[in-house]
Amino acid sequence: MFTGIIESLGVVSDLKKEQDNLHISVKSTITEALKIDQSVAHNGVCLTVVALSGDIYTVTAIQETLDKTNLNTLQVGDAVNLERAMKLGDRLDGHIVQGHVDQTATCTGIEHKDGSWLFSFEYDASLNNITIEKGSVTVNGTSLTVVNSGVNTFSVAIIPFTYEHTNFKTFKVGTVVNLEFDVLGKYISKLMTARS
Repeated sequence: MFTGIIESLGVVSDLKKEQDNLHISVKSTITEALKIDQSVAHNGVCLTVVALSGDIYTVTAIQETLDKTNLNTLQVGDAVNLERAMKLGDRLDGHIVQGHVDQTATCTGIEHKDGSWLFSFEYDASLNNITIEKGSVTVNGTSLTVVNSGVNTFSVAIIPFTYEHTNFKTFKVGTVVNLEFDVLGKYISKLMTARS
């Protein structure tokens, strides 16, 4: 379980394909606090630490994860948003984030406002995921509030702190991001569909 408040930016230091799996090595300031078998969210994807070496740790993504997320587009040198699992009793500063990405989206617009940025995204509506105005959504693991919501589009406003401390500053129009929709909204949507 995560909160969507990014702790640190990591840098991909190595990528190794082994059969259908991808071993991702990340250089990070949080590595020394990690343990083998611990969960860490990478751009919102919960992965298990399998190796540690100095300030670099390694996680493994299986084919299903690669098919459903943007991890298959990673290259050495890319910045990834990192968050360790929350501790029981901590403040929930973002919202309840499972680290289970629902689908990807594409950045369709970046508008620089006076002191902030408005990022717009489009996703495949056939998977029946939804956003609502002022609801929560997770983009690359970052807990955000939806500003504008359409059938398969939404926008989020990014403050300077978030821009500087996440990989939002690397986004361009066309960047593919990971989305996790609000878990409470997903349960309500499924219940409503079942009753119809």
